[in-house]
Amino acid sequence: MTVVEVVPPFIKLEQFLKFANIAETGGMAKLMISDGIVEVNGEVCMMRGKKLYDGDTVTVNFEEGTEEYTCRIKE
Repeated sequence: MTVVEVVPPFIKLEQFLKFANIAETGGMAKLMISDGIVEVNGEVCMMRGKKLYDGDTVTVNFEEGTEEYTCRIKE
């Protein structure tokens, strides 16, 4: 699991995917979300604007395997 620190109070899912270098572009992040390979806290999330808060877990189900990231808010 990778921990990604973000500025408070939240970050949107699409921005998180770019910020954590999971997606290279916003377009790629949009496709990943619409393809249903992104989960937030164990549930598939189709909302690009989903707000992530401290402790939320993002799981990306790539063809070659699953990667898990935790959102941490910088103090």
